[in-house]
Amino acid sequence: MKKIVKFLQSRLFITALLMLVQVIILFVLIFFMANRFSLYYLITMILAALIVLDIANQNMNPSFKLPWAILVMAVPIIGAPLYILFAKSKQNRRIAKRFRNYRTLMRNTLPNPDDPLSEIAEGEPVVAKQMKYIGQTAYAPVYRNTESVYFPSGEEYFAALLKELKKAERFIFIEYFIIEEGKMFGSILDILKEKVAEGVEVRIMYDDFGTINKLPKKYDKQLEEMGFRVSVFNKMKPSLDAFLNYRDHRKIVVIDGNVGFTGGLNLADEYINEVERFGHWKDTGVMIKGQAVTKLTETFLQLWHFSRSETEIDYKDYASTLICESDGCVQPFADGPSTDDLTAELAYIGLVNSAADHFYITTPYLILDNELTTALCHAAKSGVDVRIITPHIPDKKMVLAVTRSNYSALLMSGVKIFEYTPGFIHAKSVVMDGKVAIVGTANFDFRSLYLHFENCVLLYKTACVADVEKDFLETQALSREVTLEEIKKKGALYGLLQAVLKVFSPLM
Repeated sequence: MKKIVKFLQSRLFITALLMLVQVIILFVLIFFMANRFSLYYLITMILAALIVLDIANQNMNPSFKLPWAILVMAVPIIGAPLYILFAKSKQNRRIAKRFRNYRTLMRNTLPNPDDPLSEIAEGEPVVAKQMKYIGQTAYAPVYRNTESVYFPSGEEYFAALLKELKKAERFIFIEYFIIEEGKMFGSILDILKEKVAEGVEVRIMYDDFGTINKLPKKYDKQLEEMGFRVSVFNKMKPSLDAFLNYRDHRKIVVIDGNVGFTGGLNLADEYINEVERFGHWKDTGVMIKGQAVTKLTETFLQLWHFSRSETEIDYKDYASTLICESDGCVQPFADGPSTDDLTAELAYIGLVNSAADHFYITTPYLILDNELTTALCHAAKSGVDVRIITPHIPDKKMVLAVTRSNYSALLMSGVKIFEYTPGFIHAKSVVMDGKVAIVGTANFDFRSLYLHFENCVLLYKTACVADVEKDFLETQALSREVTLEEIKKKGALYGLLQAVLKVFSPLM
């Protein structure tokens, strides 16, 4: 009973309730107008027809066009207003313009690294082409003089993070989608307090939606009283605003500009299996040291300034000063509404199309658009060994159902799918032909690839690549293979449900 009362008093419930009230008022107003004024119904029918034409001519992914077109045509008096309210938002253009200004300011203060792309192109022209695409669309240089370490578990990532935090001398930047009180964040917080007392600058940024039911009220003020600078990204407001969809899903730690961490882990105890929620929690991360950390620093600072509406920027005080022995090439990059391209998705597609032998994917959610599905199916039919690991125990049952709705087309094309049976797998990684790997925060779903702010690290011919591949194969050994036969046995009703979920998954 106490838990129910606590939830009813939570900001999440109150915010959701107020938004629901607005939705109800909107629908009541729509139906009132439709019932009282026949002209309104005629106007919405004409508007719906114009909207369908607009959808057909929009530079929008077909996977988004279909559910909107169905909704607008089937229920025009509701679908038309919802399309105008949410699908026609101009937020992306405004966000992209602000970030272009930030990038221009940064380029004027930081030296560009030596470009190894021409050298890579001599031996691996296809890989160089993909790296060039990422570099141009995400403003992400390719770095040498960088070391990298892959962590196949949250526990190993956490141990290394604590060790490096203790070495900080100048500054620490922390950015996560979820932060929750417990052993993991408590241990980090103890170190951060010590570092602030030593004069180290500490900045902490977290997403408001990701933490809304996990941190005490006004927790940012508590952290500021401890001596930290704090920013809460995109605070939840009870308003029907398309910008609420844009969440900071990144996971970044930067220490002195020379050491960086990223990967799938948030700062909560289930990520290191201190508490059990969905069986064994499988997650992964990567640490980089050296020049490439500059891009992680830039990624953090850009969203920090955006979140706080700041214009005074000085990146050069936070640039990397560490030159490490090159271990292949490293290309950190960011994605989200701040870029004009779907960088993460097209990076995945580019590598799928470039694979000659095998392509392995680890993802907690598999909700694909037509482009990704086509690329994966084409690769498998061309003889590439395409394998995907998803969870068997879900964190969200509806999302697992949508994930499974994508299985049939892939299996029929020869893609092999495995579900991680010990628990929930939250890792996000790909590896191509044992040469290239991407480890980061971007899931294979619409929210990550279209709406969220994400960050990843591409690794080329580093020791990490072999470690990512080895971890995939070891994880596969703990998983069960999904077959087309077992899906067919579920019957026509299950197939119909899967079809409906797949059509409307872009709007979920």
